[in-house]
Amino acid sequence: PGGAGLGAATAPPASTVTPAPTAAPTASGVPGAGGGSRRVVFVPDGAQLLPSIPLLRGVAELAAELGARQTYEFLIGRYIDANPRQYTLTPAGPADLTAALAGAAPTVLDPACGTGALLRAVATRPDQCLYGQDSAPELAALAALRLALHSDATVRGAAADTLRADAFGEVRADAVLCHPPFNERNWGHDELAYDPRWEYGFPARTESELAWVQHALARLRDGGTAVLLMPPAAASRRSGRRVRADLLRRGALRAVIALPAGAAPPYNIPLHVWVLRRPVPGAQASPELLLVETAGLAAADGRDRQAWPPVQDAVLDVWRRFDRHGTVDERPGLARCVPVLELLDDEVDLAPARRLPPPAARGGAAELTAVRERLGDAVRRTADLMPPPAEPGDAVRLPVTTVGELARSGALLLRTGTGSGVSAPGVTRVLTEHDVLAGTEPSGTVDPLVAPLQESAVGETGDSVVTRPGDVVIPVSGGGTAARVIDEASAGAALGRGLTLLRPDPAALDPWFLAGFLRGTANNRQASSYASTAARLDVRRLRLPRLPLDGQRGYGERFRALAAFEDTLRLAGRLGEQLVRGLHDGLTDGTLPPE
Repeated sequence: PGGAGLGAATAPPASTVTPAPTAAPTASGVPGAGGGSRRVVFVPDGAQLLPSIPLLRGVAELAAELGARQTYEFLIGRYIDANPRQYTLTPAGPADLTAALAGAAPTVLDPACGTGALLRAVATRPDQCLYGQDSAPELAALAALRLALHSDATVRGAAADTLRADAFGEVRADAVLCHPPFNERNWGHDELAYDPRWEYGFPARTESELAWVQHALARLRDGGTAVLLMPPAAASRRSGRRVRADLLRRGALRAVIALPAGAAPPYNIPLHVWVLRRPVPGAQASPELLLVETAGLAAADGRDRQAWPPVQDAVLDVWRRFDRHGTVDERPGLARCVPVLELLDDEVDLAPARRLPPPAARGGAAELTAVRERLGDAVRRTADLMPPPAEPGDAVRLPVTTVGELARSGALLLRTGTGSGVSAPGVTRVLTEHDVLAGTEPSGTVDPLVAPLQESAVGETGDSVVTRPGDVVIPVSGGGTAARVIDEASAGAALGRGLTLLRPDPAALDPWFLAGFLRGTANNRQASSYASTAARLDVRRLRLPRLPLDGQRGYGERFRALAAFEDTLRLAGRLGEQLVRGLHDGLTDGTLPPE
């Protein structure tokens, strides 16, 4: 690549990522021992690259066809796929939101940059500078090159533990974006007790996130903005109340925004976004804190990317009004400006859900009546679809084969999901693992940066990894038993990570017969392998009976009927939960009378 902002245009990208500094940054802004830079990741020489010539040639051909940017995004996606539990990624939606909350900034710093997702979301121009640091040298190198390819800005990368060995200690950025590591105990509490960054109080050992907050403020110019993704506990833990109180008193903390659960990892909790601003000396501190709660704007699972735009639009609308006027009108259930004096109690609890009034009833009794009617229809359909009583009989022993044998014989094709970044031209949706498990339509979206990637570019032959009617899709992680036959509504989506697609030859295999036997509990148990914290399914070891096509169809019709029954049960369950929740809310907030 051209090496924009990465030093000499001919230098390898890794040489621009520096180790922990032992001297102040040089005039170029890249710190390093003795005032220069040295490589912190292994860069093979020509002889060491010889065995990889075919691979390098393939990458060069792909880059010539698609461009360096798309090719790199594909490669980094494959790298992350191979190490799914090693890295915490920030999805595109929350990354775009953090960048938009920070606004346009000439210099932007991410002190825990990972693969560069937050800095990549920044709208850049040639006169900007992006600074990224990460304790993992391989991530720092990946992020630096990714940003150089993606933006026109100057890019500076460093590899070091940010809290213990800050590579950009002299930088005063206009904006800091950060998704810091959560719940760290070994963040440097003992050796950093007298660090000048703790302007708002020395964080407790259990409050590593508040150390990152103060680091971000220390690296801002006066009036600069920091936006951090935070765990919700950081807003209310007693051990952090003194630091939170001083952030409020001095006007550094401007907003706390609660995202829907599932918006970003860890997916089981609703993360918060903290918006901070370094106080300008002599300026009056803001008398109010903006609290925003977005749980009511998204689907039950925030990983539904189609539901993310309303969340982002609502948050940015409220924030921009607050930033411009210093206050906003109260929006029940969504946003409220809370006086700082009201928050400075014994707890200094900043969780938005505890300070916002309940949302106004949407539709009230009429909406609940409509839900009740739909639930009644679903329950009646469930009763109609209920399988007949099981008749006792002798166990049938049939000769069996495996998915691997069927693939070798050409009776089916096997494909592996490559994630949201790889798709055939024109494909915009991604079928995710969550969609298969929940029985919902494809909810993921293709990364527009790599949407032009052709199937030939990902090393497949023949058909692309895009779902077709009659395909069978099965998750390969988690130890559950699930298999989905693709219908017309879910066809045409790219196959997401963690999924395997089986495309049966219709002249040899009935898809419902195949999917039904793949879901067998004993079948999954014998085909699964277990690590210390996870299970993984070897799809090729799954077994099914050897039957002629006519014999398969009897099983297939029964499995199809069971799938319809299961779908109706799911719908009834969702509607029942919606009705119960609505009735509870209406009774407790006074919008529904008890009679």
